[in-house]
Amino acid sequence: MRLRKLFVLLHRWLGVFFCLLFAMWFLSGIVMMYWSYPEVTMADRLARAEELEVSNIRVSAAQAAEQLGERTRPNQASLEMFDGRPAYRFRIGRAQKLVYADTGEPIGELSTEAARKIAAKWTGRPEREERFEGTIDTEDQWTVSGAFRALRPLLKFSWPNGDEVYVSPATAQVEQHTTRADRIAAYFGAIPHWMYFTPLRKNGPLWSRVVIWASGIATVAAILGEIVALWISLPAKRIPYAGMKRWHTLFGLCFGAIASTWAFSGMLSMEPFPIEGDDDVGPAIAKTLRGARFDLAAFGAKTPRQALEQMGSAIRVKQLEFGMFAGEPVYTARESPDKLRIVPVNGDPMAEFDRRRILDLVANAAAPTAIAETRVVTQYEAYYLDRERRRPLPVLFVRLKDPQSSMYYIDPRTARIVESYGSGGRWNRWLYHGFHSIDLPWLYAHRPAWDIVVLALLLGGSALCITSVILAGRFLRRTLR
Repeated sequence: MRLRKLFVLLHRWLGVFFCLLFAMWFLSGIVMMYWSYPEVTMADRLARAEELEVSNIRVSAAQAAEQLGERTRPNQASLEMFDGRPAYRFRIGRAQKLVYADTGEPIGELSTEAARKIAAKWTGRPEREERFEGTIDTEDQWTVSGAFRALRPLLKFSWPNGDEVYVSPATAQVEQHTTRADRIAAYFGAIPHWMYFTPLRKNGPLWSRVVIWASGIATVAAILGEIVALWISLPAKRIPYAGMKRWHTLFGLCFGAIASTWAFSGMLSMEPFPIEGDDDVGPAIAKTLRGARFDLAAFGAKTPRQALEQMGSAIRVKQLEFGMFAGEPVYTARESPDKLRIVPVNGDPMAEFDRRRILDLVANAAAPTAIAETRVVTQYEAYYLDRERRRPLPVLFVRLKDPQSSMYYIDPRTARIVESYGSGGRWNRWLYHGFHSIDLPWLYAHRPAWDIVVLALLLGGSALCITSVILAGRFLRRTLR
């Protein structure tokens, strides 16, 4: 009886102090099923990009890089349109530099007027309607993540229809775009769910500690409540309460387990909790697939213009990426993330790399560890899922005979590892993604089955938390009187 009273006391006071937070998590989770935090993706960039004008490409990438006068060689390079002209985008460490491909002229510091044109073109709205909101030197609600730190200062522009665009002079491109609908959805979804409140989120270590402690307290509160509900109800074979307390106990018996697993799995998403095993082979495989250090001089045998002319009209090329495969230079021509072609410098265009060669390279990188299994994955499965169906298919699956039974999914169109698992990664996949997102293969493959199941669980959890808010309010009024 003393132990039960202690559990009741702890559960009650944890509910009093944190019931509003727990209710916020469940209700915002419903919004996050369909609207997440706004971000600019590769698909967004390519959808708004112009098709490359082949006839205006007159300078090679190596010649353009020399115009920068940098001692450090570029470690990445691509060709795209900028201000109506083809331009090379070089990445040197974390910095990005642009050089026009028609004249070899480096593109200097981005002016406000140039940024205004970039922003207007991104939204498709008239420049005359555009309003310059100023230079953003510190975090605001839509650039609070640490990923924006190296991109500041950002130039912010807005339109009467609610569009807001952030352009970075460091990259000469749009780094964030929000609409009025995006912001409303985020205020009811991602921001409260992730606790992405600007004063808190901009202090990364503090934000991490707050989320971890809140998730841990929620887990304990849910487990205590479930124990108390079972302890009280099972001996009597009924719920010995009436009114709101009865409803709260009933919802706790039905949804208390999912509430505790959701809170616990949410905590596992934060550092240092993600369970990851050691992966000594993955970096070696990625390095072997590249085969050599990136070198622009290797592309001299076939210029970007020749590569694009060789492509013909197979796709509308909006970005031409320079890369290496097995030590050989290759171009990757993209119209969209899932519509691309490979153009080897010493070969003809192709849809993907040779799968047999990819597997041979993986076997060489993994040696002396043997390969236990290889197969072609043509549909999503337990360890390779995507609710939005954006991940590439088909991919090559490779499993090694190492202690961790390491698994790799490799996209044959890019020869890059798109997903990998060790023993720790598989635990994390089920403890975090499985419990938190309910990303089960059958549910994803038979939507709206996933929507119905997750919505029912979230509504049940919300009802549990709302009854706790009502009970907490009544308890506080009695206590204060």
